[in-house]
Amino acid sequence: MKRFALLASAALIGLSALPALAQSPSTLRIGLQEDPDVLDPHKARTFVGRIVFKGLCDKLLDITPELKIVPRLATEWSFSADGLTLTMKLRSDAKFHDGEAFDAAAAKANLERAMTLPDSLRKSELASIESISVVDPTTFALKLKRPDATLLAQLTDRAGMMLSPKSLGADIGAKPVCSGPYQFVERVQNDRIVLDRFKGHWEAANYHFDRVIYRAIPDTTVRLANLRAGELDMLERLAPTDVKSAQGDKTLKVASMPNLGYQGITINTNHGDAANQPMGKDKRVRQALSLSIDRKVLSQVVFEGLYAPIIQPFPPTSTFVDAKLPVPERDVAKAKALLKEAGQSKVSVELFVTNNPVDAQLGQVIQAMAQEAGIDIQIRSTEFASQLRDQQQGKFQMSRIGWSGRIDPDGNIHQFVTTKGNQNDGRYSNAEVDKLLDEARTIYDVAERKKRYDAAQKILQDELPIVYLYNQTVFFALRSNIEGFVINPDGMIRLSGLKRS
Repeated sequence: MKRFALLASAALIGLSALPALAQSPSTLRIGLQEDPDVLDPHKARTFVGRIVFKGLCDKLLDITPELKIVPRLATEWSFSADGLTLTMKLRSDAKFHDGEAFDAAAAKANLERAMTLPDSLRKSELASIESISVVDPTTFALKLKRPDATLLAQLTDRAGMMLSPKSLGADIGAKPVCSGPYQFVERVQNDRIVLDRFKGHWEAANYHFDRVIYRAIPDTTVRLANLRAGELDMLERLAPTDVKSAQGDKTLKVASMPNLGYQGITINTNHGDAANQPMGKDKRVRQALSLSIDRKVLSQVVFEGLYAPIIQPFPPTSTFVDAKLPVPERDVAKAKALLKEAGQSKVSVELFVTNNPVDAQLGQVIQAMAQEAGIDIQIRSTEFASQLRDQQQGKFQMSRIGWSGRIDPDGNIHQFVTTKGNQNDGRYSNAEVDKLLDEARTIYDVAERKKRYDAAQKILQDELPIVYLYNQTVFFALRSNIEGFVINPDGMIRLSGLKRS
């Protein structure tokens, strides 16, 4: 109790030190579970970064709660009869935060940057584009190398976000200049990101707060304490253990929805010296790890039974789930037999987890389960941005990490397990998996696409570069006087329509 009081006090003190405007009725204060990585949509990869981008950077397209693709900066679009040209019409009244008009040339510049920037994480998402041409100020065309059933879905997220062309040569991540309803003011690392309403936005009338402050508060208990104290207006990812308590608090309201992604353990199989250990080099050891984990118990112990156990990259409700791959029962004896077959009586391996209480507990439960099978897991806890950096550099053996998910199945699998995938941190490589997932991108027929995903998953379930664990239900908690919040399965906070009663 004393520790809780000290933590909560520290967090509240930190908030009270903000400028007076932070406490203004015209300011919306949102608590995030982590500090975002770089505020450059072409280089970014964090879930919380996507939340900030929702206010900061407009996209060509967006999705509805029903998972339909809808216009944003692009007002209409069409494919040619052969599927090799995508033509998009654009709004004529959109502006960047520096006052420059948004047009087809700006869209072209952004997409080309996302496709060519050396450290862009959008390359594999836009790999089907051969060239981009400006038809007129409000029209541009994408010439494709091959048909791409995923392309529109890619443009609903960071690949479709627009930055001012004048800012493209600068350090965008430090001071992004976008075209969204809010513009960048300041960032204090591991503390806050401040945005002000952009009065020149084409939809400005739908945004009612003059300022939005995003606060990074990794401790779930402290984040909820700040919400209850009125120092936050809402928070994302309310811990499952706090759901009942928050639902019973008359000053709060809770919204939830299963998200589109997965949570699991990414294993370094081929990225530098860290991969040169039994877990990285022998699939039988990875199979033993997977069999040692009771996913149902994991959900019950850590998540109050509110998260669905999975072993696939797609949410349980997805059309692309393979029914022939059910969640297996825990089998410690078989896990031990696999280790013996691999010539290992005992395996030691390090697991990366994020430094928040939920992830810490999750790591400890996995550690205890694996120990019974002969797998000794050492837990390394760090701040999320550091975890991502070390993953990208191959400085990890295993990492407890997930993905928030996309409306097209490609977004949950291709870039993580294909040889050239931009987020394949473990450098897993299998030519047949590459072939199947590349083919799936070109097929519009759902049944035919599913055959490719099923075949790829059969290989992936055998080789296990990623051990999938559960599908997350995202819980949001808000002060009872915040109105207009519409929950979406992508887990994003859309600021349009939000107001204080």
